[in-house]
Amino acid sequence: MPVMDSAPMLRALLRASHQATFEQLPRLLTLHADRAGLNNARLFVTDLQEEVLREVTGVGQDAGSGGSELPIDSTLAGRVFRTAQVLSTNAAGTVDHWLPVLNGTERLGVLRLTPAMPVHTVEQEAMNDLATLLGLILVTKRPTSDSYARLTRTRRMAVSAEMQWTLMPARTFVNNRVTIAAQMEPAYETAGDAYDYALAGDTVHMAVFDAMGHDMAAGLTATLALAVCRNLRRQGADFAEMCDAVEALLLDQFHHDRYVTGILAALDLTTGSLRWVSCGHPPPLLIRANRRVLHPDHPAHHPLGTDLGLPLVVARTQLQPGDRVLFYTDGITEPRDAEGREFGVDRFTDFIIRHQSAGLPVPETLRRLVHAVLDHHQGTLDDDATVLLCEWHGNTDRTDELADAPVPDIYPS
Repeated sequence: MPVMDSAPMLRALLRASHQATFEQLPRLLTLHADRAGLNNARLFVTDLQEEVLREVTGVGQDAGSGGSELPIDSTLAGRVFRTAQVLSTNAAGTVDHWLPVLNGTERLGVLRLTPAMPVHTVEQEAMNDLATLLGLILVTKRPTSDSYARLTRTRRMAVSAEMQWTLMPARTFVNNRVTIAAQMEPAYETAGDAYDYALAGDTVHMAVFDAMGHDMAAGLTATLALAVCRNLRRQGADFAEMCDAVEALLLDQFHHDRYVTGILAALDLTTGSLRWVSCGHPPPLLIRANRRVLHPDHPAHHPLGTDLGLPLVVARTQLQPGDRVLFYTDGITEPRDAEGREFGVDRFTDFIIRHQSAGLPVPETLRRLVHAVLDHHQGTLDDDATVLLCEWHGNTDRTDELADAPVPDIYPS
């Protein structure tokens, strides 16, 4: 039995991808995969709300004309997306393999392949490598591709949401010391919410903002707050300097007519020390050993843009390995059902605990959380809803071993 040599396929696809467009990717994928005996290659990407997988055909304005659409919650391909586990089907002697396509740990879609030979370890590794390369290629093509944007949208997007999504970092980040995941709804009309995170050395910086109102001005307010904090953070500013700068800019631009609440936080990945400030915003929630740990009362700074003169107090919390911290806007907890009952903080944290205890990956837990909030409010939201989850794994940094280190298993089988 000949052994597959995937190196020429991967090398040729990588080189061809440099000057290829998103629309050309399906043809390049088919060409190079066929040469390696990986037939019937089909690439699917997820929509913005992670409800369906849409096939990339390279045809039409969305590069998906004539392709299939597969529901994430009720298909095998959707299960691959939800769990990031490789699955196979056997029909009439033909074995199809479905593989997750990831950007690091951000879920982008799935890849279907039909190998011409029985799959052993070498062939499985070749398919995994192809899916990995496709993930890297996709993230280099999507910022400049309107076709990608069209394909991943199921409805018209408001201008405010267009602006917000352009600024948001990837919804998932994982290394051996921290997992970060976020979700934001309503995906196509969001205006006043925003989230941010970034790493600098041994510190991960996080922020969640909730601007007053649900219009374009709310989107501009949140965008300005995020941009100011991001800009000053990269200059080494502390919490007080960032909050003062946001306050000054909002007062200058809106003259007390607009404000934003928010949480700014910094986690030391070596020690697990979490520092945070609340500007008129709900405090973060801490989950430890599958129980919610309530923070003591902490004086909140005033919402930025109100100029109320309240002191800024930095709170400190010592995390233990495995602790999860939830930052959120009130759009998560305040939606009411038909009988007027709020989704609430208890239901929110219980949902996270229950689904994490069941072994679901963090991104999938948050995807289901947002759907549960929507279902609780009859499928629509009156306010933006954003959640950002940070889990500290402990100080396990071993930089010299990264070359051979496996990706942290946030997608348990």
